[in-house]
Amino acid sequence: MNARALAATALESVTAGGRSLTAALDEILPKAPKEQDRAFIQALCFGVLRQYWRLDFLLRQLATKPIRDEQIRLLALLGLYQLEFTRVKPYAAVAETVSAVGRKSWARALLNGILRNYQRQREHLQSLADDDLEARFAHPAWLIERLRADWPAEYETILLEGNRQAPLCLRVNPLQTSREAYLLQLQGAGLGGRPARFAPQGIVLTDASPVERLPGFAEGRASVQDAAAQLAAGLLNTEPGQRVLDVCAAPGGKTAAILEACPECEMVAVDIAPERNARVRENLERAGFEAKIITGDAANPMDWWDGRPFDRILLDAPCSATGVIRRHPDIKWLRRPEDIAALAATQAHILEATWPLLAPGGLMLYATCSVLREENEARIAAFLNTQPDAQERRIIADWGCEAGYGRQILPGEEDMDGFYYCLLEHRA
Repeated sequence: MNARALAATALESVTAGGRSLTAALDEILPKAPKEQDRAFIQALCFGVLRQYWRLDFLLRQLATKPIRDEQIRLLALLGLYQLEFTRVKPYAAVAETVSAVGRKSWARALLNGILRNYQRQREHLQSLADDDLEARFAHPAWLIERLRADWPAEYETILLEGNRQAPLCLRVNPLQTSREAYLLQLQGAGLGGRPARFAPQGIVLTDASPVERLPGFAEGRASVQDAAAQLAAGLLNTEPGQRVLDVCAAPGGKTAAILEACPECEMVAVDIAPERNARVRENLERAGFEAKIITGDAANPMDWWDGRPFDRILLDAPCSATGVIRRHPDIKWLRRPEDIAALAATQAHILEATWPLLAPGGLMLYATCSVLREENEARIAAFLNTQPDAQERRIIADWGCEAGYGRQILPGEEDMDGFYYCLLEHRA
């Protein structure tokens, strides 16, 4: 099949079907026989969703009336993306996109006209796009306004970072090798990297690489994890013999990182879906770790908790994921304004439900990959207002910025994702 037609099908699963881009690509990519085609399809899909609001604005200027056929509309966006953001030869971008219509022969002239007109009017159309809020930042208006309200001095940078391709970051397993030694191993495999500034075991790769090329990946020598996410294990400061709970644990990256930092702890990982727990089990087995993995609802721990308190709890709360848009651009499409309040309510429920599981003197680390204050410092402020036995333990660090409670990392800081952390202590 035509690679652009496959890309349009994957995108339609997102825009019309409400599926994640990851799920859509998992279904579509096996239909492309060549690795080069699969990489091209993936790049097109990520690129169109990153620039969707700008591309859609351009299309609306070029089309005399709305294109009702979603597949053809997405092919038009794919064509515009190739002409504006890729090195594909313009004649090839136009010709191959037009040929992707298949049996819908009526669309050939339409697409050809749109793409040819864009080439003729490019400078004027780009100027118009720069004057439109959504088109300029390639984000939905509601999210732009939320970010501007929360981060008036930084919101433009957050939006621009959301449109960048994130680097691939690794976490080296210190039980198997050192970061310095692994950098040499990468060099021997023809891969470049540099130490992550704030994550002691972190390496930022110069170029993205399939995990199969990473030395010792199958044996757990290194794992893929953003440097901001790697900070969780150090903040928990787990000690040998302590009982640790990882709530909402899937896919298990932080679970493994905690065990790498303190293999002598007793680890329990909980997630709501069996298929998600399969990912946790897979990641732990690859690194040679064991943990008690429970399928259960974090908001109803009495259904699965054995009554023994935990010394450390990591609550990686379900959130809007607005801090990782650069890795998952479909978030801009899938997330809705009303989702934020619903997520905040879920976070509050899980916080209140899991707090009694923490032993007196124990620590809970509340974490999200969101940059919205409603999900972060506002959630902690509300929690502390109702929990007299809870207090914040201030995080003193060189990364991120102090929020009302906890610390916030904004996307792009030292190549990190957007992340929020707050450390809570159970007062005896």
